[in-house]
Amino acid sequence: MTRYSRITGTGSYLPPRRVTNADLASELAARGIETSDQWIVERTGIRARHFAGPDVTTSDLAVQAARHAIEAAGIAAGDIDLIILATSTPDMVFPSAACIVQNKLGIAGCAAFDVQAVCSGFVYALVIADSMIKTGAASKALVIGAEVFSRILDFNDRTTCVLFGDGAGAVVLEASDTPGILSSDLHADGKHVGILCVPGTVSGGQVLGDPLLKMDGQAVFKLAVGVLEDAARAALAKAGKTAADIDWLVPHQANIRIMQSTAKRLKLPMNKVVVTVDEHGNTSAASIPLALDAAVRSGKVKHGETLMLEGVGGGFTWGAVLLDF
Repeated sequence: MTRYSRITGTGSYLPPRRVTNADLASELAARGIETSDQWIVERTGIRARHFAGPDVTTSDLAVQAARHAIEAAGIAAGDIDLIILATSTPDMVFPSAACIVQNKLGIAGCAAFDVQAVCSGFVYALVIADSMIKTGAASKALVIGAEVFSRILDFNDRTTCVLFGDGAGAVVLEASDTPGILSSDLHADGKHVGILCVPGTVSGGQVLGDPLLKMDGQAVFKLAVGVLEDAARAALAKAGKTAADIDWLVPHQANIRIMQSTAKRLKLPMNKVVVTVDEHGNTSAASIPLALDAAVRSGKVKHGETLMLEGVGGGFTWGAVLLDF
């Protein structure tokens, strides 16, 4: 019998502190930097984001999202036999945030590791978990995207600091005799490393380079729209489907303009696109599972529907997953 994987539960968590554009504009004004709600909304579609408290870590956010996903799946934490956490902001250099989450969930023994593909991280992690379930290496996987991007933002750069937020999203992916994950398409092109990066590292007890996020927004936009369309069409072709079969597009929540352009290229109306960027900002690896959980819990996304998940991020990485929910 062919072995497949299906999402059986979703969960998410946002830190309590909601920062509106007006709040951020006020904070930046104190630094002598001008911005406004109108400026941010017109360029990005973002109206607010959430920032974690100073003592809150990526694993703290991840655990909350994971617990909600586990509850939704109707299983116990101890049933999990694989944890994959996508993040660019782990608690420590090592061990992985996934191992810290494993401990906080009170389980032990199963494989646990982080995936670093920046904003595409959740898609990468989902494909890895699907592959491991299909080969029998796991049966109940916890796949998480979690970030505290507020820690790596340059609040003297209004073009980047207004874009990002903190949060976590998670799914439980279980072995099934009916297809859930239908197809996927993953890519990377390292020659674009410089257009979106945090060019710093730790050495000899000091930070070498710059530990804050740098981005060439125009270059990212131009690349993103093209590769997202290509990845989506490739995933559809592998599953023998067309864009007309997509009930919901759940894209990485980076910028409303990128999402609108991608939907237009796929000939999908915006009422088939899950949009949370207005309230979440760009939460990197957390954005897709956050958006998915919000859509599921609001009743927008229903079981039996076909979803296209896709993301693009620093690396340059990109990918898409087509699934029946």
